Amino acid sequence: MGGASDAVSFTGGGELPSAYPVTDLAAASIAAASLALSELLSTAIDHSPAVTVDRRLASMWFGMSIRPMGWKLPPVWDAFAGDYRTHDGWIKLHTNAPHHRAAAMRVLGNHPDRASMAGAVATWNATDLETAIVGEGGCAAAMRSAVEWADHPQGRAVAGEPLAHRRLHDSAPLKNWNIAPERPLKGLRVLDLTRVLAGPVATRFLACFGADVLRIDPPNWDEPAVVQEVTLGKRCARLDLHHINDRKIFKELLSQAHVLVHGYRPTALDRLGLDAATRRAIAPGLVDVSLDAYGWTGPWATRRGFDSLVQMSSGIADAGMHWREADAPVPLPVQALDHATGYLMATLVLRGVTQRLRNGRGSEARVSLARTAKPLMEASATPEPAELAPETDADHSPMIEKTPWGDARRIRPPLHIEGAPMSWDYPATRLGSNEPRWS
Repeated sequence: MGGASDAVSFTGGGELPSAYPVTDLAAASIAAASLALSELLSTAIDHSPAVTVDRRLASMWFGMSIRPMGWKLPPVWDAFAGDYRTHDGWIKLHTNAPHHRAAAMRVLGNHPDRASMAGAVATWNATDLETAIVGEGGCAAAMRSAVEWADHPQGRAVAGEPLAHRRLHDSAPLKNWNIAPERPLKGLRVLDLTRVLAGPVATRFLACFGADVLRIDPPNWDEPAVVQEVTLGKRCARLDLHHINDRKIFKELLSQAHVLVHGYRPTALDRLGLDAATRRAIAPGLVDVSLDAYGWTGPWATRRGFDSLVQMSSGIADAGMHWREADAPVPLPVQALDHATGYLMATLVLRGVTQRLRNGRGSEARVSLARTAKPLMEASATPEPAELAPETDADHSPMIEKTPWGDARRIRPPLHIEGAPMSWDYPATRLGSNEPRWS
């Protein structure tokens, strides 16, 4: 970042209760993205604007930022999702998506309720059940300790990876886009192929500084528990990339994009004829940023996963159990791996855009939830941290957000960049509510 790191200051007190310094992670990751934006701004105004991050508000944005007025958010978890005791330990089943629930049921049988499912799970060894459900295309994670993860082939692979894989590509100067200091990303076209939760956090950050974010989802996909949270500032359309006509539309959108952010599993786009080289040919100079769950090397590089599963695999939930002296897994108080990875992705996008402005070179970057977990697990939590002060109405933005579900307010922005306020051009919206075209 050069001299930009000298331009950040932190305010706000208190800590999220955890075996790990989650509030530190929240503040630091938001600061990283903010400093990258400050550096981008410095190319237009000859100095790096000052950045202030409120640790307390950052902690709150790592949870849910939306506050419904007279209506309720849907449940976060499917009725069968969660932690189950096995014959020899614990396992988490992630069944929020219907096809993931179906995969678990193919292994465990169809069950009318959670209690019945628990009885079936209890007859299995944790790692055997994990292997069986993953083999069926589902999502599950046996609970491991940090020591067990460090000895696991995937744990060793992730430990050997950088926090972000990054490489530059051939020059293609960024044309027809100029930075407006008060709305620095206005006119930057970001094509968003991400789902819960890290990728949408990244593109939400970009949208809140003016980027034209167009999110593309397949037909019938929905994220009812988080769509109100993560579509803020975006337009959302649908395309089926398995169909040639929709793929043609996508390629046209990509040819006009400055940035592509995607969270499909490794090789998924390749199988659609949209490998990295093809994407660069369609959009020379593209800033291409992607993520996966378990890392880009090792035996689990293509494994489906989510924040809560990585916490179980990597030892976080086990450490939380011992920290709280509990008899069941204790996850982080928020989906911190998702959010921190999202802000890291936003950082890489902004660094890529700055690089392209300076020398015309495009870039490709890759991150993972499992690698984001590593520095958190290596950090020491405050022995007896002060709790965050209770939320009050003063924590809410005065602006009323008119969403399709009803009026809402947001937690006030967790950061301030001198001369470039964080705001959004569109309220949260339903997936598929817009046409697949640039504004």
